[in-house]
Amino acid sequence: MNADTDLYEWLGEVSNDPPAFVMGAFPWGEPGTQLEDDTGPERWQLDVLNLIKSYLEAGGDPAVAVQLALQIAVASGHGVGKSALVSWILLWAISTMPHTRGDVTANTETQLKSKTWAELGKWYGLFVAKHKFKLTATALFHPEHERTWRIDMIPWSERNTEAFAGMHNKGRRIIRVFDEASAIPDQIWEVSEGTLTDADTQIIWCVFGNPTRNSGRFKECFAGGQFASMWQTQQVDSREVSFTNKADIARKIEAYGEDSDYVRIRILGQFPRRGEMEFFDASEVDAAMQREASTDIFAAVAVGVDVARYGGNNSVIAFRKGRDARTAPWQRYNGLGTVDLAKKVFAAHESYRSDGIFIDGGGVGGGVVDNCRALHLYVWDIQFGSKPDGNNQPWGIPNEQYANKRAEMYGRARAWLKTGAIPNDPELRQQMLALTYTFNNKDQIILERKEDMMKRGVPSPDDLDALVLTFAHPLASHVAAGAIDGRPSTPLVQHEYDPLEALAKELAA
Repeated sequence: MNADTDLYEWLGEVSNDPPAFVMGAFPWGEPGTQLEDDTGPERWQLDVLNLIKSYLEAGGDPAVAVQLALQIAVASGHGVGKSALVSWILLWAISTMPHTRGDVTANTETQLKSKTWAELGKWYGLFVAKHKFKLTATALFHPEHERTWRIDMIPWSERNTEAFAGMHNKGRRIIRVFDEASAIPDQIWEVSEGTLTDADTQIIWCVFGNPTRNSGRFKECFAGGQFASMWQTQQVDSREVSFTNKADIARKIEAYGEDSDYVRIRILGQFPRRGEMEFFDASEVDAAMQREASTDIFAAVAVGVDVARYGGNNSVIAFRKGRDARTAPWQRYNGLGTVDLAKKVFAAHESYRSDGIFIDGGGVGGGVVDNCRALHLYVWDIQFGSKPDGNNQPWGIPNEQYANKRAEMYGRARAWLKTGAIPNDPELRQQMLALTYTFNNKDQIILERKEDMMKRGVPSPDDLDALVLTFAHPLASHVAAGAIDGRPSTPLVQHEYDPLEALAKELAA
């Protein structure tokens, strides 16, 4: 294909044949290229491309548009080549039908720019017809028909859903792609659905993602879902893809268990079993609330202080000595200022002779930290959004990764819960079972925000945050450890000389 006429002729021939396009558009197996060790798409990628081919062939001649939209949903494990397939579909769509229009979005703007669009840039650089199109930071288009022949990158916004309205291209081709679709809000889906309505038009809507949520429009595309009849679906197991790290996958399956939500989502491409990906297991919470409280007398006493940020929230001081977080009653205060709360923390320290005080130092919590230090208390200022320590011992699951300090503390608390004792408190139980989580693109656990929990009608998890703060850093056991059950502890100062001992002996004689 040395002449443009040959290129145009070939692009016309593969207008209805995406698999043939992919095999001919890139230098598969050619020495000196990025693809010299690659022979072509994976089996699952070819299956998706063939779905598009079958849809187009059902419409007859390429110039005759198909009457119904093709909607494809793919749920997959991690690292199976979703972004590559998205790139091939976009390049095929725009180069094999004049005046194609389309758009692409993802769960976050960062994902869209650094992953989806970056991968498109890679394949655009290898594309045999790249000189006929221009790729910028936000669009792919034909330079001579910039307004009518283009695909745009559009970050979504719940406050600006109109960005996905008005996609019309009657008599030609429309392509729309959602990447990491599980986390795209339902209202974006609904607006998109209402705009892809042109008759006599090739309309292809593809959505891809890890199945991180057990509810929402992405989940409803699959078997048993409300919209399942409208979608062609596929679920991709990472183990069946040639280039995935099989040894790493095996380690993760061994660590988490094959039927765990982590493995189901990140490896098997299946939706989680636990509703909305609940972080705590109900049976483990109930067992910890019923378990007899016991611990080593030498275990350190940790104090967690969650500082209220809103008028309706409570400031909570929680106590934990080793595996016992129940014996010492937790203290709750409403409307208390930072100075007065610091005094309460000081009194708690005097009562239990705590070994470590961990305070949520974000926002107004910083004032409590400062006032405690003014009282000559040694306290830790814990920032929930800071980086995790990276060392999960002595609590946590080996190889479990966390997106921030908050997730790490919660992970440690969850591991401790299997043998720990907590108050039998219905409100605490509700807070624990309401918390949801997902994974970011680094396979790190990221928790639902407290603000989002409250929007769902769940009470602010003040008690729970106070408990997990006691896991901010490990505290070593020692003979002078504090006590929470009234038992006498070893005195802080001991001496061997008794000045009255001689006199006592003399009087006794």
